[in-house]
Amino acid sequence: MSELFNEVDEDVRRDQLKKLWDQYSIYIIAGALLIIASVGGWRGYQYLEAQKAVEAGAAFDKAAELSEANKHAEAEAAFAALAAKAPAGYRVLARLRTAAEVASRDQQAAAKMFDEIAADRSVGVAEQDLARIRAAQLLLESTSYPDMKSRLEAAAGPAATFRHTARELLALSAWRANDATATRQWLDVIANDGGTPPSLRSRAEALQALLPPVAKS
Repeated sequence: MSELFNEVDEDVRRDQLKKLWDQYSIYIIAGALLIIASVGGWRGYQYLEAQKAVEAGAAFDKAAELSEANKHAEAEAAFAALAAKAPAGYRVLARLRTAAEVASRDQQAAAKMFDEIAADRSVGVAEQDLARIRAAQLLLESTSYPDMKSRLEAAAGPAATFRHTARELLALSAWRANDATATRQWLDVIANDGGTPPSLRSRAEALQALLPPVAKS
């Protein structure tokens, strides 16, 4: 008797499943096709992005070769083209390199370009700091210490990627402005940072020797 009931239950379940399939099969098939299409589309997108990155890398290398060959006008054009259409990572690098090429003919224009990168919130913090450093290097001989300080003080912080270069530029700017107090302040920061590169430490010590002795109270 139990076997009979089992067979009846089996037939009932089979009929129920058939009714469900007849009712919802179109949705199940559509959902499966959508999933397949989505996965395929994502894989295709990943492949295209990888190809773009490879192409951008090759174009970046060619532009760098032009720069190394002192073909700055051609290098500038090549980097500018990459900055306009390359994937995000290469785009930022290309903007930095475009400004560097412009510096070979117009330092003020290049400094403005670096300032624009530094102010762009879509750019990473390290790249923003690098742009600030590059602009400050170009303006060191022509801008005031207060301007240099407003540009670089944040980049000279304890955790900043390019803090060592920022501090050296600030010390040099203060020295050029005959501000011995500010110069000593930045030289002390350089000396007290255990991560200061040896070459920079040596330059800081040489600059320290040029300062007048501290007046005794």
